[in-house]
Amino acid sequence: MTRTDELVDDVRRRIASGQLMAGERLPSVRRHAIAMGVSPSTVVEAYDRLVAEGAIRSRPGSGFYVAGASTPFALQEPRPDFERAVDPLWVSRQSLDADAATARPGCGWLPADWMPDEALRRSLRRVAKGGLEGLVDYAMTRGSAALRRTLARQFSQEGLDIEPDRILLAVSGTQAVDLVCRFLLQPGDTVLLDDPCYFNFQALMRAHRVKVVSVPYTPSGPDPERFAELAREHAPKLYLTNSAIHNPTGATPSPAVLHRLLLAAAAYDVTIVEDDIFADFEPEPTPRLAALDGLERVIRVGSFSKTLSASARCGYIAARADWIEALIDLQVATNFGGPSPLVTDIVQGVLADGSYHKHVLALRGRLAKRRKEVGAQLDAMGVRPWTQPRGGFSLWCRLPDGRDATDLAKAALRDGIVLAPGNVFSPSLGAPDLMRFNVTQMPAVVLDWLRRTLSAPI
Repeated sequence: MTRTDELVDDVRRRIASGQLMAGERLPSVRRHAIAMGVSPSTVVEAYDRLVAEGAIRSRPGSGFYVAGASTPFALQEPRPDFERAVDPLWVSRQSLDADAATARPGCGWLPADWMPDEALRRSLRRVAKGGLEGLVDYAMTRGSAALRRTLARQFSQEGLDIEPDRILLAVSGTQAVDLVCRFLLQPGDTVLLDDPCYFNFQALMRAHRVKVVSVPYTPSGPDPERFAELAREHAPKLYLTNSAIHNPTGATPSPAVLHRLLLAAAAYDVTIVEDDIFADFEPEPTPRLAALDGLERVIRVGSFSKTLSASARCGYIAARADWIEALIDLQVATNFGGPSPLVTDIVQGVLADGSYHKHVLALRGRLAKRRKEVGAQLDAMGVRPWTQPRGGFSLWCRLPDGRDATDLAKAALRDGIVLAPGNVFSPSLGAPDLMRFNVTQMPAVVLDWLRRTLSAPI
């Protein structure tokens, strides 16, 4: 605790105990500094903090006075909503609002201690020591040129050769998808989604008031024959999917499936949005729709929230040059520019100094070990993986004895555990006995709860 903290706490205690009454004048800065054996600047900082929190008031030319009694704002702490319908927003709401004591094997992110904290702190210190503009200015319309150049070099290594000006930085991966939807869709249009798919894709499509048609997802990717049939029948404007490590299944589309998808998309004039947010979890890169297509009808989006920081949020869009220009206008209209320069400079700093590459390599190995450990324990309970993912932190599993995943998730929430039941991922509600488990968010207490609950009679 600093001396400033001590002074602030001392004044608070004296007010709470009645030693200082409402309206009473506090000692002057100089007198208080002498009495407490600190510098005047320390007292000024303490008084300023107390003014900011409303405990005291400043009267220019007169001094500082204890504030009158006031009724504090009644803030309701977020609590689990046991009555809320288990829909595509259920897992997000319960996970984001959970307190520190709640286990969250249903959430879609890594624990804080899996993230590169020292690299982030170094980058933050470098940014803080830099020019004032990065701390106070708006972003350029395309976002940080340095970060876009870094992304372009990364894409080139994957076989996607584009100029940095064909990359637009966004506030997050979700905002990137939202911008694309604003650009390409009108209410009533049809969109193809995988079944199952990332649940927030469904929530976002609902917000855009479009019709969703689902494409069955297999261990080798979306069913290409069914994709072509649905594209011909429904004339969708857009197909939104995960590449590489699919969410929630963990499957990786085969090259043959990707090729057939592109042929069908071209035949029926379907634009594809390829969300590549889990790309860096892959042990070895696999083909991407964006690289195979050259960004003619494929738009690539992604972010660093899963591998670097969900607090320093920064997404990106890679697309045709004319589409990027239109998306810039939309981002200016809806957000007055891209992500904070403070955030993009932090991300760029971690990517540029080599620490991100080392972090990702270590992360892949740690995740492989954890998937194996948790998978073995789930298997002993009769919980079977739908497929064996090549990377990432999720296991998409079938529950034993036809157990209803939604009922299980509701019971778990009452015991302080947030699970992700299968039907929140399925537009057709065709996954009642499936569950997505985040292996990094499964302490012993969760595994013990599952073991007890699944062994009990239905």
